[in-house]
Amino acid sequence: MAFQTEGSNLRALLVEDIKVNRMILSAMLRKFQVETTVVQNGKEAVELFLGGETFDIVLTDNLMPIMTGPEAISKIRAMGATTVMIVGVSVDAHSMEEFKDAGADLCVPKLKLEILEDILQETRSKKNKSSA
Repeated sequence: MAFQTEGSNLRALLVEDIKVNRMILSAMLRKFQVETTVVQNGKEAVELFLGGETFDIVLTDNLMPIMTGPEAISKIRAMGATTVMIVGVSVDAHSMEEFKDAGADLCVPKLKLEILEDILQETRSKKNKSSA
């Protein structure tokens, strides 16, 4: 069950199984006018990449049904998606290690607007450099 928010030059994939977290993170991304696709587990994220979808940034939870965030990150990286910024979001220190080992670019314990804004600015800069 993926849905999208239009309106930016950045495309984000939000991978989160908890509805209230999806709503909060989606609202934060909307605030920065980021086109957002939302899925509920890592398997759905991997399927989007297998289907040829591309994203500038992926924000993923760790523990989800069907496939965890780190499992999805490993599979996405193995497909050759090396330019997409992948951010693991979890309050658990063990999860941070799992995210890094799987290939995440960044791990944050809790996503605040200021942190998200910095991450999105970095992602935009990378995107602009690679398309120049």
